[in-house]
Amino acid sequence: MAKDVLCDVNSCKYWATGNKCNATSIYVVSHRGKQAANSEETDCKTFEPQI
Repeated sequence: MAKDVLCDVNSCKYWATGNKCNATSIYVVSHRGKQAANSEETDCKTFEPQI
């Protein structure tokens, strides 16, 4: 498992200083079923906007 998960989306409630993600788990999905060819074909479903 990754030691550090980096995130550049500072509008997410899980974003932390140093572009770290402080969510307890990460859920990433593909736009093309299970076969993504590159990162642009994926989305982080863990994202929640800051309130």
